[in-house]
Amino acid sequence: MEKNYYDILGIKPDATEAEIKSAFRKLARKWHPDVAGNSPEVVEKFKEINEAYEILSDSEKRKKYDTLRGMFNNRAKTESRTTNKSQTGTKSDDRFERQETKQERPRQEYKRQERASSANTNNTNNANNKNAFQDAWDSFIKKTREAEKPKQNKYTAKKINGSDITSEITITVSEALMGTTRTVNILHTEPCPKCHGRKFANGSICAYCKGAGEMSVHKKLSVKIPERVKEGAKIRIAGEGNQGLNGGKNGDLYLIIRIDTESSPYKYDGLNILKTIPLEPYEAVLGCTVDVKTPTGIVQMKIMPKTMNGQKYRLAKEGLEKDGKKGDMIITVSIEIPKDLTKEEIILYEKLKLESKRNLREKLYE
Repeated sequence: MEKNYYDILGIKPDATEAEIKSAFRKLARKWHPDVAGNSPEVVEKFKEINEAYEILSDSEKRKKYDTLRGMFNNRAKTESRTTNKSQTGTKSDDRFERQETKQERPRQEYKRQERASSANTNNTNNANNKNAFQDAWDSFIKKTREAEKPKQNKYTAKKINGSDITSEITITVSEALMGTTRTVNILHTEPCPKCHGRKFANGSICAYCKGAGEMSVHKKLSVKIPERVKEGAKIRIAGEGNQGLNGGKNGDLYLIIRIDTESSPYKYDGLNILKTIPLEPYEAVLGCTVDVKTPTGIVQMKIMPKTMNGQKYRLAKEGLEKDGKKGDMIITVSIEIPKDLTKEEIILYEKLKLESKRNLREKLYE
């Protein structure tokens, strides 16, 4: 038997399961390639440690190992005694041979040849027995390893599809109408590059992913948002979900569209942008110039004197653009009376009241 698993783990043959596990953990930490280096000697040593633990930690395998080990050692002792005895007999024969007479030589020669023939037969049987025990041990190790293969093959052969990912993306009203391209940052899972999703590497828990079998990875994607997309719509991006294992299909990414209507100062009608601006009464009466914020910047717009409430102004070519066509920006005037009028302003309104001779509601009674 070539390997003594008890010596490899540095324990006694009567070691308990706890002692076996403790010895294995200490050696695994010491000889792990990530710690001791990735040289061929370290890798081979680490494999030996895992092989020893695999046999000794399993009660059935350990029992078979101890049985074969005991039979092999007993046979080795028997062979040693037989060899020593044969060698002793030879020396005795040599001493006797020096003393034998010429008359006894033929008879002694016959006995010596008979003993030599018997010794050769025993040596051949011992060699055959030794080979038989070695073959039994090799067969035991082979069966042990093959018993593990179906489980691994079954595990690795089973295809596991990746799960889908659902995320939200918020766009502006104009982006929803015109379409846009946005960059999204998605957190998804990928199989561990060290253990490839098996959770174990080199016979122990994968140190790279801590036995999870997968890693969380941020990925940036450029996503095209179609025009006139609706609130709550789903955009499917095939294969950009969590990755599958063992040849399984990747999941999909679903982006749920959220349209930010509250923070948008505009409304839209096709390519036209609609906006309402407030005016004070004197501005509407006297006329003025106001600053209007458009998608391309600040534009000055002239308000004509005697502008009525609800009156509309058009800023040409200040709307949305598509396929070479550009809409306008339509401004609606809203005349508003400030709530924080000063006493002087109220006095002026009193004078205006006295000066005015009009009755705006006169026609309501006709």
